[in-house]
Amino acid sequence: MVQTMQEFRLESRQWLHDNCPESIRKPGFIPWGSSKIALSEDNTLWLSRMSQKGWTVPTWPEEYGGAGLNKDQYLVIQQEMQRINARPALTGRGINYIGPTVLEFGTAEQKSHWLPKFARGEGGWCMGYSEPEAGSDLANLKLRGEQDGDNYRLNGMKIWTSDGIYGDWIFCLVRTDPDRSKHEGISLILVNMDQPGVRVRPIKLISGNSPFCETFFEDAVAKKSDLIGGLNQGWSVGKRLLQYERSVHGGVNTSGAQTREQKSSLADIAKRYLPRGQNPETWHSLRTRVLRLEMNSKAYKLTQQRVIAETQASAPALATSILKVKGAEFSQERIDVQQALMGIQGCGWQGDQFDSSELALTSEWLTSRAISIYGGTSEIQKNIIAKRVLGLPDEKSG
Repeated sequence: MVQTMQEFRLESRQWLHDNCPESIRKPGFIPWGSSKIALSEDNTLWLSRMSQKGWTVPTWPEEYGGAGLNKDQYLVIQQEMQRINARPALTGRGINYIGPTVLEFGTAEQKSHWLPKFARGEGGWCMGYSEPEAGSDLANLKLRGEQDGDNYRLNGMKIWTSDGIYGDWIFCLVRTDPDRSKHEGISLILVNMDQPGVRVRPIKLISGNSPFCETFFEDAVAKKSDLIGGLNQGWSVGKRLLQYERSVHGGVNTSGAQTREQKSSLADIAKRYLPRGQNPETWHSLRTRVLRLEMNSKAYKLTQQRVIAETQASAPALATSILKVKGAEFSQERIDVQQALMGIQGCGWQGDQFDSSELALTSEWLTSRAISIYGGTSEIQKNIIAKRVLGLPDEKSG
């Protein structure tokens, strides 16, 4: 008998009710696979149950650790998890970036070896793209990969490696043929970070945090069998991986669960810091900003759901750039509005006159300035929209 969508929803709701620990039904840490980060007992239990169910990557085939669900069923799971405020059991670059890329470009052996590991959260993944002289012009990368028997020897460096100090593995764009044009001599390869040839150094940011690192490769070893998409095909494979990344930032990935930050409502913040009747002109101005932001955010979420429902691929193509730009703008605006509501209490760096949430907001505001940079700058995304969505001529053709 074919199961109806309502039957699937009720079955999923019951399973989540029976299997999701109470401590997971509130904001908290979401595992991303790193062996260097200890998990709580409930996090470990939740990850184990969800991976056995195939719901860490619901749309992947069952043979690779997924549940083989269609998009409608996938959306039902997300809705039912959000209904009980359940955190995803797993997130990160393993199931969201490199996993879908291996699923699309990997050999049968690579899929069988890697995808079940991604689905179980066995290993935290980092991204090795940018270099000191290869940021927006990524094809200018210099990290060398020279063949050495069944391996490649890697020498060079990457920069802005997110979570580098906690990474177990890194997927890297590497120059494997220096004699070809800069776009044609690049390959994508998987590298074990726990080896003598890989060295990581954190970069301290103005926010006081160090999520980014420099990563140095000094005769590091990577297996030929871990080259994804074929030798010197890395530019095409790497661009596709960026679409998966931007899908995550745009909230429209269809691999793992959609992560959703649970924050205090702006209305509650306004009531605490700006009581009605105190400076009416300011109150009405901020009220307008809050209402506009909330309406835009609602429309944005509806657009995300529509894109997921309409896309025919594992990740939407052009829509990712549009959602990446607007998502960055809304995220930054939300923090700006929150800081405006809190006044001087939203600008603290240290001191007893600020509580922990107020001090955290300053760091969050500083960090938020990078939202429109990482994952592809807003300027780059707007160029993609102009050329590939609107069909506008570039400067050279003008």
